Amino acid sequence: MSDKILKKGKVAMGQKIAFGIGMFANQMFPAILGIFMVVLVQDLGFPGWMWSLIYFFPRIFDSITDPIMGFISDNTKSKWGRRRQYVLIGGIIMGIAYIFMWQLFKENSLQFNFWYFFLWSIVFYLGLTFFSVPYVAMGYEMSDDFHERTSIMAIAQWIGQWAWVIAPWFWVIMYDPEWFPSAEIAVRELSIWVAIPCAICAIVPAIFIKSESTLDKNYEPLNTSNIGQSLIKIKDSFKEAFKIKVFRKLCGATFLIYNAFNTVAALTFFVIVYKLFNGDAGKSGIWVSLFGCLGALGTTFLVIPIITKMSKIWGKKKAFLVAQGISIIGYVMLWFLFVPGKPWMYIIALPFFSFGIGSLFTIMMSMTADIIDIDELNTGKRREGIFGAIYWWMVKVGFAIAGALSGVIIGIVGFNPDLPTIDQQSAVDGLHTFFCFFPIVGTLIAMYIMKDYDIDEKRASEIRLELEKRKQKHN
Repeated sequence: MSDKILKKGKVAMGQKIAFGIGMFANQMFPAILGIFMVVLVQDLGFPGWMWSLIYFFPRIFDSITDPIMGFISDNTKSKWGRRRQYVLIGGIIMGIAYIFMWQLFKENSLQFNFWYFFLWSIVFYLGLTFFSVPYVAMGYEMSDDFHERTSIMAIAQWIGQWAWVIAPWFWVIMYDPEWFPSAEIAVRELSIWVAIPCAICAIVPAIFIKSESTLDKNYEPLNTSNIGQSLIKIKDSFKEAFKIKVFRKLCGATFLIYNAFNTVAALTFFVIVYKLFNGDAGKSGIWVSLFGCLGALGTTFLVIPIITKMSKIWGKKKAFLVAQGISIIGYVMLWFLFVPGKPWMYIIALPFFSFGIGSLFTIMMSMTADIIDIDELNTGKRREGIFGAIYWWMVKVGFAIAGALSGVIIGIVGFNPDLPTIDQQSAVDGLHTFFCFFPIVGTLIAMYIMKDYDIDEKRASEIRLELEKRKQKHN
């Protein structure tokens, strides 16, 4: 099926599901990576500076390569189209690298394990760039219909959310001696069971989402002699993208909500264990895993269907503002429902809390597709890859910053994981306060930024009509 056929009507459900299966891989790899990385410190003895380097450098590397990959993807001339071959190659690289990066042994020296993991993680993130940038661009270009774009992203996010339902249970499996004698052994074996299915899911869009040949397109040349000029054009693309006011709003709001959430998400373990169980991780049982799992289930079965319906009835902006308002209610409820000895009470807040992150990417990725139409109207170019890369660049750089802020918060409140709660009650209360109210601040600022976002269904239709008139004129 060609791009032209895909763009004229509603997208077939099979195509939406094929795209969504790729989203499962896109979310499962980082979800499990974050859990496995605890083993580096807990079981393999990596000191803080090693943790910081392997946490930040690959992500910064990823944020640099993303826009380059976006430019390459947007300008690829191939009988397979612009995206599919990169999605296929990236999925395979990710799968192989993920397995090899976790083949770590205690008997090797600390320096060997560090450099081994560090170098393989660079390969993994290179594969992630090859996969994710063209993959996300695929979704942007599947339809030109205002509401169909939301439907595509909703189905993809619904499938992708299952990664966050499944991932928290790896905490239980890794540290249960009935499963594995040690977590170090667990990650070596589990990495295989994670990587192979995820790599298969990653290449599904490359196989089943068809594209027309781009051999006759008038794209920018991609060759070594032109690489300097290409980098300049990448920089120019960034400038042109950020000239679009609504795109700046989109990036800023996402940065604030997603990274305020991630800053405190890293504190979840400490807040649950120390606020509810006096610092006894053994007594906390499955409550840490349940927090993430139930939140993801709420997103899957409650938030995504509701936000999709809200978007069709009220429009994307109002749906976004209402969803974020509901999430603020959830954060306030968590302030009152983290009660020592009664962990089950926090479950009441999770359906409200889940509306924040649960609705974010469904709405924002649909809005980004609308903004790409504005860029085409301004420049005459279709640059899904560049816009996807810029958007996710904001997310990834912010994610690295969020990791650093988590450590800053721990330092500010004076929290010590070696002490029980009764010996540091004020520090634990401080963590709880940041956990509940730091995301509220980010969300409120994001809502203020988005209050005058002005691309509604009428405006989007006008833009599409102008583009169609221009194409007919050239034809």
